Parts: sequence; structure tokens; C-alpha cells
Amino acid sequence: MSTIVENATGTQFSKRSSDQNPDDLFAALAATPPDDPRRPALRDRTIEAWLPLARHLARRYGGRGAPDDDLAQTASVGLIKAVDNFDPSRGIDFSGYAIPTIIGEIKRYFRDRTWAVRVPRRLQELRLSISAANGVLTQTLGRLPTVADVASYLDVSEETVLEGLEGARAYRATSLSTPIGSDGSRELGDTLGDDDGAFDLVEIRVALGPALATLPEREREILSLRFHGNLTQAQIADRIGVSQMHVSRLITRSLAALRLQLSDDVAA
Repeated sequence: MSTIVENATGTQFSKRSSDQNPDDLFAALAATPPDDPRRPALRDRTIEAWLPLARHLARRYGGRGAPDDDLAQTASVGLIKAVDNFDPSRGIDFSGYAIPTIIGEIKRYFRDRTWAVRVPRRLQELRLSISAANGVLTQTLGRLPTVADVASYLDVSEETVLEGLEGARAYRATSLSTPIGSDGSRELGDTLGDDDGAFDLVEIRVALGPALATLPEREREILSLRFHGNLTQAQIADRIGVSQMHVSRLITRSLAALRLQLSDDVAA
């Protein structure tokens, strides 16, 4: 059996009926000493009576990337904290105290558990502050606020706001299999760079220049024709007027000299 309850903030939820009025449960709980054996059962009955409120608030945050069961459990934790810390002698309505406590617990869950990439707590809290400032400034200014507007409102630098906005991008991750382009024929992963084998040759190319300078001019010319001009040994022989066999010997000797000098440079 349950009844529809509307608290002072206008929030409606279905509350279980109990043998005792929830307010009476709180009064009895407050009057029961911590070491009284009846207190745990009384506390459990009080929590159970208000579980519909926690579940109602959890459903409000559904569809935001967090499992519904996790949200319900988190809201229940917030309810337990509210029950344990509520003081009925202050004369305030329990739901008015419990709602911000439960919502705060849910927001902490989103802050701590649902980021795709872990970022420092400072940036997580900064993101929440920027989001709240955007809402307030949009209403007061009648337009979307600029980075400067948000920085002035939060009394921080524009660089800090930009850092918070950049950190907020880690809240959601995009799959590398996401289709891109007008026809969706490519995936996001296709745009990522790959290892460039030419980088491994940079150091060798830098050292090769001085090593080549130590060779006789004719041997440098032959190597250039062979490896830069892509000429065959026979074509080189015809061009410089020597035999192909001589060209072969010069290439072999030149390469051996280069290997030796490059090896000495590495060892040094």
C-alpha cells in the first residue's frame, strides 16, 4: 500500500504506508539511544518508508550513461545518510532535507564514476562549476556566456575556464569505429596516424652526409647515380667510361667505408 506525497518543493513521489507515521518514526528514532537493541530495526523501517523518494530521484537522472541499478543504489546511500543525519527537532520537513542530500550523492557518483578518462578531481569540480555558471549567466545575460563571462562570474582566469572545458571532453569517449564522412564509409580510427618508418632513418641520414664527404668524388658520383638516380651498374659504367666490374668494386668498397665510419660514429 502506498500514497502519493508532495513535499514543500513540489516533488511528488509514492511513499509506502507504514504502521507508524514517518514523522513518528523519526521522533522515535531520535529518542532511542544508540545502544538500544530496538534502534537498528527502527532505523531500517524509517529508511524503507522513504525508499520510494530515493528511487524517484534516481529515475530523474536515468539515461545519462549510468546503469539504472547503480543510480538506485547511489540514491539509497544518499537516503541512508539523510536518515542518519536528520534532526527532527529542528522543525524542518524530512523530504526537504533528504532531497538535496540524495541528489548530492547522485551527482558525486556522476563526478567520480562516469568519466571515460580519469581526470583530476579539481577539473571535475571545475566542470560542474562552469556548467552551473553557464545556466545562471544564460538567464541573466539573455545569451550564451563567453569564456570571459564565465571567468568573471567564477572569479578565475580565462585559462582556468578553458582548462575546465577541455577536461570536460573526457566525460564521454567516442568509439574508433564511429562512422565519419558524408557516406559513412570511413571510421574515426582511419584518421589516426601510424608509425612512420622514415623517422627511424633520420639519424642515419644526418650522419650519412659527413660520411659521404670523406669518399673520393668519383665514388660519391657513382653512389649518387646508383641509389639516387636508380641507374644500373651497366648504365653507370657507360656514363663514366669504366667497366661494369669496376663500378661494382667501387660501390662495394664505398659502402664498406660508409658502414665502418657510421659504426665508429655510433660507438663514439
